[in-house]
Amino acid sequence: MSTQNVEQKPVAAGGQLEKVTIGNYISLVVAIIFFSGVCATTHWWGIFDFTTVNGSFGKLVSSVAMNGTAVTAKFANFRGAGGSGAIDGFMFALTLVPTVMFALAMITVFDHFGALKACRQLLTPILRPLLGIPGACGLALIASLQSTDGGAALTRQLKDEGVINHRETLNFAAFQMTADALITNFLSSGAVLFTLLGADGKPAVPVSIGFCLGILFLGKILGGNLMRVIQMGGITQKVSGRFGKKKE
Repeated sequence: MSTQNVEQKPVAAGGQLEKVTIGNYISLVVAIIFFSGVCATTHWWGIFDFTTVNGSFGKLVSSVAMNGTAVTAKFANFRGAGGSGAIDGFMFALTLVPTVMFALAMITVFDHFGALKACRQLLTPILRPLLGIPGACGLALIASLQSTDGGAALTRQLKDEGVINHRETLNFAAFQMTADALITNFLSSGAVLFTLLGADGKPAVPVSIGFCLGILFLGKILGGNLMRVIQMGGITQKVSGRFGKKKE
């Protein structure tokens, strides 16, 4: 019989389960605020937001001579324009390094103060039946709503440390890849649709932003559960095949 990974709980040196303290919950709250994007702003409290502190690359600048006059041209991003092949792929990967490193560093700090322990305690009763993943995935889930790179980096760390097994990783990956970076991408690209007006002067989109976000979030949950169903089907086939073999 195959064995499944059992969710590990924090154990103290004496063999007893560690208690979740008020400091652990405070660390969890700070971590949620930091990764959720609620402080994403140019004001001073933006220092409590992951994306704001992570920053962005500047634009590449080039001087081009036109009709004897030097003209300064700016490329769209750090990668420049017109790249191709393995070199352009390397430049794209290079842009992901700071985000991934920063996300892993911050989750290590929050884990030191017990945020993951509190997250496991609070969210396992919710995430286990909802997506088939432990509560320790809570911070990675929140980070994935704002940053594709941050969510992926935290998920990889959970997998490498044995907090989630292979099946749970697939469930969580399916949840994330369905409308990944939901809040950031939707509010930066889709929210402009809600400002459009029809010929009659009424809003062209007859629903609210919250309603659309809710539908997208339900789609993410559906994606994670579809993966659960697919994996359950695979396990059923293996079991039926094993017990269905005839003895020679």
